[in-house]
Amino acid sequence: MIYHNKFHTNSFFAFLLLFIVSCSTGKYAATNKIYKTQAKEYSEILKSMPPVNQTITTLPPDQQMWIGSVNFGIRKPNYVILHHTAQTSSDLTIKVFTRKKEGVSSHYLIGRDGKVVQLVNDYLRANHAGVSKWGNETDLNSSSIGIELDNTGSEPFSDSQINALISLLTDLKKRYNIPTANFIGHADVAPGRKNDPKNFPWKKLSEKGFGLWYDSVLKMPPIDFDAGSALRIIGYDVKNLKAAIEAFKIHFVQSDVSQELTPADKLILYNLYKKYM
Repeated sequence: MIYHNKFHTNSFFAFLLLFIVSCSTGKYAATNKIYKTQAKEYSEILKSMPPVNQTITTLPPDQQMWIGSVNFGIRKPNYVILHHTAQTSSDLTIKVFTRKKEGVSSHYLIGRDGKVVQLVNDYLRANHAGVSKWGNETDLNSSSIGIELDNTGSEPFSDSQINALISLLTDLKKRYNIPTANFIGHADVAPGRKNDPKNFPWKKLSEKGFGLWYDSVLKMPPIDFDAGSALRIIGYDVKNLKAAIEAFKIHFVQSDVSQELTPADKLILYNLYKKYM
């Protein structure tokens, strides 16, 4: 029995060493090195006392001082934004995310086979949402975790992929205490500019506690129900109302993503509006 345990312990450490070596010398060794260098540069900025480039330029030095408080923390993500990659493989997406010229990234990528690849530390800001708005949030990159799903946008999401996503979301929700309503899509925060993830099983995710969904029994809205105000209260940017309607329907209707609200759409909108109030 002792020999058996020792064998498995040695096997574990051998596997761990192999994993570490493969990470440092594998296909993405060069970009991993750049990541490490950039992370080190940010750590130096954070350690600087007083902080670099944070003095008040219009005040003389003798009117300013630095005292380090002991009460602070690091970025706490409050939203999760889901995307589809619009690519045909995870490798193609990783290639884009590890090149400087594109300037885009996400925190996680989930392959069709359910394999999860983390690309950016949760505490850091990834470039996944772009120009976006949700409620009063106008910089979703700074307050969210981005998750890309390997999907062209015209195919079903695999069970393996969705199951892996649910596992990841379960950890993220618990780890950062992310509210149920704050699991949303790229189209939600960028109406008219983005339409992903398309044909996504939002209802299934909602049943697991990630994002809201409408009830099976719906009530008629009042005669004076204002659809634009309801969309705004949910979180949509209604500057372009037709685009906001389309984004809403990409998420909650899917069978029809036109820019007009049908009577059935208004039933759904009213039900959700009551949940978000």
